[in-house]
Amino acid sequence: MKHPKQLTQWWQDRRGRDDRGDTSIQMAIIFPFILIATLAVIQASLWFYARQIALTAAREGLTTARAYQATPAAGADRARSVLGRTAGDSLRDYGVVATSDGQRVRVRVSGTAPSMIPGVPGLRLTQSASGPGERWVVRE
Repeated sequence: MKHPKQLTQWWQDRRGRDDRGDTSIQMAIIFPFILIATLAVIQASLWFYARQIALTAAREGLTTARAYQATPAAGADRARSVLGRTAGDSLRDYGVVATSDGQRVRVRVSGTAPSMIPGVPGLRLTQSASGPGERWVVRE
C-alpha cells in the first residue's frame, strides 16, 4: 500500500495529465441550456412585440370608434388598417371585434405570435381597449 503522501502526489500527477478534453465535455453539457435560454428570450421578445402591435391596433380602433357619431364598425376597420400596415409576420391570424353598449366602446384584437420552437404552435394573445363614447350632453 502506498503512503498517504505518495497517494496525494499520485492523484495530483494523474489529475494534471487526464483533464484534457474536460472543457469539451463541459461545453457539451452546458451548451443546450444556453441555447434553450437564448430561444426562450427570443420567443418572449416575439410574444411581447406581437402583444404591443395588437394593443396599438386596439387603441387606434378605440380612438376612431369613440368619436362623436362613429360606429364600432369604423373602429374595427381602423384597427384592421393598422394591423395591415404593422403586423407583417409578427402577428398572424388576427381578428378584430368592436362592440358598444351605447355608453362604452370596446375594441378587442386577437392573434397569434410566431413560435421559434419547432413543433410548437404560435402563442395566442388578446389585447383590448375600452373607453366612453363621445356624445352630446345637455346641462341645465
